[in-house]
Amino acid sequence: MNAGGKGANQAVAAARLGGNVSFIAKVGKDIFGKQAVQLFRGEGIDVSSVMKDKQLPSGVALITVDDKGENSIVVASGSNAALTAKNIRKYKPKIESASIVLMQLETPVETVTYAATLAFQKNVKVILNPAPARELPDELLKHISIITPNEKEAEMLTNISVHDVSSAEQAAAKLNEKGIETVIITLGPKGALLYHQGNFTLIDAPQVNAIDTTAAGDVFNGALAVALSDGRSMEGAVLFACRAASISVTRLGAQASAPYRQELEQNSIANI
Repeated sequence: MNAGGKGANQAVAAARLGGNVSFIAKVGKDIFGKQAVQLFRGEGIDVSSVMKDKQLPSGVALITVDDKGENSIVVASGSNAALTAKNIRKYKPKIESASIVLMQLETPVETVTYAATLAFQKNVKVILNPAPARELPDELLKHISIITPNEKEAEMLTNISVHDVSSAEQAAAKLNEKGIETVIITLGPKGALLYHQGNFTLIDAPQVNAIDTTAAGDVFNGALAVALSDGRSMEGAVLFACRAASISVTRLGAQASAPYRQELEQNSIANI
């Protein structure tokens, strides 16, 4: 058993890379929930907005990994699915005062939309990692600053089959047309395609021997949020995120695979 969950992975990744992280989430009143909160505290994450559900258990997932390091995941959402807009209303000041709000889709879309709207109204940047893949309402998309789909997620959102850089550019342009300022399509070992201010940039990822890709996207997103809050350029932030994700795939596990800041600085990218 390993600690995981997309939002939790992203929070841990951001904290390990030097981010000042507050996590809004819901866990069950069970051993998994207690362990999760204890681990978050150990990573220096503010857990004052992690709620405990009295009825539902903590979310869990069964993950299989093939001999190429690719994963397949079955999720029992539990308390994650019960995180409502009403629940997070009391944490409105945290959302409105953040430098960046990072979200994913293992909580209800209605809740994500509510949080994105709050942030948007206060000019707070919102990064949405649209995973697990699903169709999304335009009401949510128009409040997103940065969206970070992988190839399959980009295809689901645009109906464009993403299989190379050219098709990724088409999908990114279509997402931009929906009102999203910056689109980053992650391309696995090929790196990431950035569409920002009308320009396409392919950011290469270091070539590594991948043994487990679980949480690589989460590490990418946590790293991206930290890099942007540090004031890096968009290109520099995506490169920072690619390097962090590349380190994570060389290790087993989800949260356990997230690298620390000093590991990236040893790779000579601290000042990018």
